[in-house]
Amino acid sequence: MTGIECIRMELGEPDASGRRRPVPVAGSEFQMECDAVIMSLGTSPNPLISSTTPGLEVNRRKCLVATEDEGKTTKEGVYAGGDAVTGAATVILAMGAGRAGAKGIDNYIKSRNA
Repeated sequence: MTGIECIRMELGEPDASGRRRPVPVAGSEFQMECDAVIMSLGTSPNPLISSTTPGLEVNRRKCLVATEDEGKTTKEGVYAGGDAVTGAATVILAMGAGRAGAKGIDNYIKSRNA
């Protein structure tokens, strides 16, 4: 992984329901350098995560076990949220889990540097 190719989007005209959907902006492609990508899509946890990461506990639905307040999993330094923890749910819940996870990661980093 050396980078990711992106394209700018803008809201198109409203459809029959009144919703404006994103449409690509022609000629706006650009590249961002990066060395890792964390995919965040789907409605169920990727089974490879728990099977390749010793110490991660899963529940009966194969979702990762994590605390609600910080997204802390059973493996030190690993945080999770969204569909990987709850299974299919709303974007709002996933956003809240992302915020909780960021708080947990921040606290973890600060405690390690204290």
